[in-house]
Amino acid sequence: MFESLGFEPDWFGLLGREVLRERRAALIAEACAWSVGLSDRPHHLRLRGRLVATGSTIGDRAATGQALSGEEDGRLELGDARPGSFQDALNAVDADGAVFADRFDREVIEPFVHETCVLAADRARRTRPGQWAELLDDLGEDGAELGDVVRAGEWEQPLRTDAEHLVLAALGTAPLLEVEAEGLPLSLVRAAEATARAAAAPRPEPEPEDLSGALFLALAAVREAGLPAPVPADDAPRLLAALAEQGLEPDEVAAVLPHLDLAPGTADRVAALLAAA
Repeated sequence: MFESLGFEPDWFGLLGREVLRERRAALIAEACAWSVGLSDRPHHLRLRGRLVATGSTIGDRAATGQALSGEEDGRLELGDARPGSFQDALNAVDADGAVFADRFDREVIEPFVHETCVLAADRARRTRPGQWAELLDDLGEDGAELGDVVRAGEWEQPLRTDAEHLVLAALGTAPLLEVEAEGLPLSLVRAAEATARAAAAPRPEPEPEDLSGALFLALAAVREAGLPAPVPADDAPRLLAALAEQGLEPDEVAAVLPHLDLAPGTADRVAALLAAA
């Protein structure tokens, strides 16, 4: 059919949709896990342009069948949701006035679709080497990083729409509290994974201390004391006294020693004098 129209179908886009359909159950599970905790959040509405707290939680309203979203916020495609449903919760706003659906897209849909496209790229590389090579040539990519290929091909945006439709078809009309209950086990797993990643992450290197002021005073002290260069170990007491006269604290003295013109053993002698003081 496509050949008769003079063009070929986007085979990778079709492959991405195929992989997404295969991962539908995983997507629904991630959506349920993400929803855990929504019911505990304070409920807000925008009334006449002003964001107000209603005094109840999202869960309280969902349990009694009250609407969670208002008419002044939300997305058109999420409108007319069943009160208290997952779709209704997505269209509600948080304490900052942001629609929960935006956060859901950012935290669930976007990373899931990116991972799906990477899996599709890996499958294409293994099962369709000829088409894969042509695709890389068209995109100007070497294929070393599949994520780069996916971004260059711009397949994610249409697949995000498909993913959103899959989630809404499965969970849209379901009560929020039921969706949360379904997602609780996986949410605990995800929380544990996040804790493990945080514990394994390398600690940032401390900012290097600015020694410019202390070093300026130290050099002035050496110069004004008439000390030879390099300063010999026997002159360590004179050096320490000169640095102290310039107002340097013991920790500053220790910090500037490596930057001064000292003979071997002088820094150790000064450190010993500091320790004995």
